[in-house]
Amino acid sequence: MSERRERTRQHGPEPAAGRVPLALVPAAVLAVAFLVLPLFGLLQRAPWTDLGPVLRAPAVSDALRLSLFTALASTALCVVLGLPLAWVLARAPFPGRRVVRALVTLPMVLPPVVGGAALLFALGRRSPVGGWLDDAFGLTLPFSTTGVVIAQTFVALPFLVITVEGGLRAGDRGLEEAAASLGAGRWTVLRRVTVPQVAPSLLAGAVLAWARALGEFGATITFAGSLQGRTQTMPLAVYQALQRDQGAAIVLSLVLVVVSLGVLVALRDRWAPAG
Repeated sequence: MSERRERTRQHGPEPAAGRVPLALVPAAVLAVAFLVLPLFGLLQRAPWTDLGPVLRAPAVSDALRLSLFTALASTALCVVLGLPLAWVLARAPFPGRRVVRALVTLPMVLPPVVGGAALLFALGRRSPVGGWLDDAFGLTLPFSTTGVVIAQTFVALPFLVITVEGGLRAGDRGLEEAAASLGAGRWTVLRRVTVPQVAPSLLAGAVLAWARALGEFGATITFAGSLQGRTQTMPLAVYQALQRDQGAAIVLSLVLVVVSLGVLVALRDRWAPAG
């Protein structure tokens, strides 16, 4: 108690728990304004009288349908590939693990256009892998809907991996060891203990991957092009509309904002602490 009184005498009373220092408030308000202001710009310039005709246009409905389908497909692929990869990175020490982790997270900092070009050179019809897929299975990835899913998965997978890896590292391994000591096999421990523990992180990673896939532009247009009804997702449709019809571009942007915000708000309590 004497030490606490001495600290109080020298430095003043300690701040109450949960109380935000007033010096941080202006910067926080400025940050929120910086993020929200562009949305108000869209709302202000939106051609509300033309909203119906623009949304009923075939190009818009095709782009929205394709975006939702490819984002869901790429998210599912991220889960299938990312969960085992995150487990290996978090739980299996091996030589070069830091290098592998750096390579896994590289698409997060790599310019999307560069990622699309890399995919084109690696999986194009003239590449060894792409040529083999085309000859053996008749599967052409560039400029196809499958190519869109591949491009979105390439840029979205790291978001799921690092989120799930963090959840695995923070999990209680004592529960897994207790289950194993009671006779549970590795797959049973994984299915009954590890996966339920990491489920919030998995859902958070899936939501982040879905949002990243939905907004993907650079890798998609480079690897898959912009073909209406086939590879033209909503971001690509916005880009093309900006060149000929600014009002349509604003409407398409608002649709993307509403869809993304709706999903994130609906799932927030499942992947982030309530506050």
